[in-house]
Amino acid sequence: MNLDQEKYQTTLNWLLEGEDPGVRHLALRDLVKVPKDDPQYLETQRKAHEEGPISHVLKYMQPDGYWSKPGPGYSPKYRSTVWALILLGQLGASASQDERIAQACGYLLDHAYSEGGYFSHNGQAHRTFDCLQGNLCWALTALGVDDLRLTRAFEWMARSVTGEGVAPKSDTTAALRYYDLNCGPVFRCAANDDLPCAWGAAKVMLAFSLLPKDRVSAPIQHAIETGADFTFSVDLTSASWPYRKETNRGWWKFGFPVYYVTDLLQIAEAMVALGYGEDPRMKPLRQFIQDKADAQGRWKLENEYNAKTWGNFGNKGEPNKWVTLRALRFLTSA
Repeated sequence: MNLDQEKYQTTLNWLLEGEDPGVRHLALRDLVKVPKDDPQYLETQRKAHEEGPISHVLKYMQPDGYWSKPGPGYSPKYRSTVWALILLGQLGASASQDERIAQACGYLLDHAYSEGGYFSHNGQAHRTFDCLQGNLCWALTALGVDDLRLTRAFEWMARSVTGEGVAPKSDTTAALRYYDLNCGPVFRCAANDDLPCAWGAAKVMLAFSLLPKDRVSAPIQHAIETGADFTFSVDLTSASWPYRKETNRGWWKFGFPVYYVTDLLQIAEAMVALGYGEDPRMKPLRQFIQDKADAQGRWKLENEYNAKTWGNFGNKGEPNKWVTLRALRFLTSA
């Protein structure tokens, strides 16, 4: 880490302000790294769930465990079950802290998961794709789910990256095969004209990064290595991975929350969490992220969903605690 320590401490104090229990909770957990049984941490965790944005999201959950409308929960964006759970994961929510979260995770698994390990937008295997698979594997793990279906989802996700034991989509009799959207190995996606999709790669790699070592099977380790090769196949700051049209400008705009559109900060978060923080190919990206801080050591909100999702997370173009937390979480781990 190459940060001005005085400026860092000032910024950290800003994130730890009591008026924002959601940010304070994650700053204590991820930056200060207080013990999980520390009374101060436990009180802040409680406030984050009962008074912060977590409670706001949960207020709109229906009694059966879904948001907006019943079913697989992909639509409407970004207020239905899929997006609510992804948001809750990014807010640091935990199923152990509120039984409604556990209920919602169970509801999603019952409606968006299909046998073989696929998460899809309609609950059927043929509508699975990497960004959704990665987002949901990440969110359910972050929320504290322990379910055999989630284990199978990770195993399918690994094989979908490497192609190991997966038949082409044309082989309609195969028990395990690619489908119309997730159409081939190394993150190939029909929405990207069958090219590898770096948005999907970021979600998949971030999900793998949450697994403890004893859950990283040989296929998952192979997928992590394959994903790292793909990620480092370009200069990270160029974001020049294959794309069906000109590179999306959102790569360079940091935001909160992050859904399927991805930014370079999320690539950084995934790679450092997987142990690639000291890789020399990360150095330009680390510098790019540091350089985006303002004179006070804060990062601006450049991409937001405030009118579309549950909650308001700051004004676009202004210094933002959530984005600053994301940046410092990476920089202090790299």
